[in-house]
Amino acid sequence: MSSVVSRWYDPWLTALAPLIWGSTYLVTTEFLPPDVPLLSAALRTLPVGLLMLLWLRQLPAAGWWGKIFLLGFLNIGVFQALLFVAAYRLPGGVAATVGAIQPLVVVILSWAVLGGRTSWLSWIAAFSGLLGVAMLVLGPAAQLDSIGVMAAAAGALAMACGTLLTKKWQPPVSALVLTSWQLSVGGLFLLPLAFSVETLPQSLSLTHVLGYLWLGLIGTGLTYVFWLRGVMRMSASAVTGFSLLSPLSATVLGLVLLDQHLTLVQSLGMVLVLTGVWLGQHKVAAAALPVKAEANQ
Repeated sequence: MSSVVSRWYDPWLTALAPLIWGSTYLVTTEFLPPDVPLLSAALRTLPVGLLMLLWLRQLPAAGWWGKIFLLGFLNIGVFQALLFVAAYRLPGGVAATVGAIQPLVVVILSWAVLGGRTSWLSWIAAFSGLLGVAMLVLGPAAQLDSIGVMAAAAGALAMACGTLLTKKWQPPVSALVLTSWQLSVGGLFLLPLAFSVETLPQSLSLTHVLGYLWLGLIGTGLTYVFWLRGVMRMSASAVTGFSLLSPLSATVLGLVLLDQHLTLVQSLGMVLVLTGVWLGQHKVAAAALPVKAEANQ
């Protein structure tokens, strides 16, 4: 088990990941070709994963291959596929709201399956953030597609399980190396699936290429390093609490770029989201548990 020292800036770097992920829905609808969720997921993950793998030139040790394949399958393959299915079928705010169940799923699984210690503050933070996200992006005009909703919920479940397993196993490598492995595994799972079930576009425009470059280099390569680094240094519930920032980011982007407006209820929802994130971090600061001891729980 690796002993990793937490730094004061770990939460800030980890929070950058979901803040950038909030742009996924806008980029999907405005920059990517329509109706190709599996191809979009593969192009977002596989090229940058293989480039990182070639650059780092480090493969898993003999006993880690099975675990890395499972982590890549859950965190990248399943999650990214379902994320794009939801993004293509639902308004971005609705898709992000359903995905915001992830902190609550982590709290429940930590308590019920892994036997972890779950404080009342963790439950309050999870429910507060989920309620805030619902107030922020759901309303009478929300369009609910059943397949999209199920995809977003299943994707959140897959990544919650992947986050918990990453925390439990603590792969003895840097977040950069772990990111390269998972992106490669997930992308290799997604690409043949896309070719077998989707009608691929005849060509990609410059707009499409720019969208995929943003999602691949910044929205995946950089952000997953930040995210996995946080998973390896902080508690799972604290890290997944940051996922509430993704719908918040998506809403702010809509305000700035799409000339949308916030109602009073949405404004209160934004406050609740930030409160949920703060409570999750406050719980970690109050506990002040060493990372190594926490990983052994």
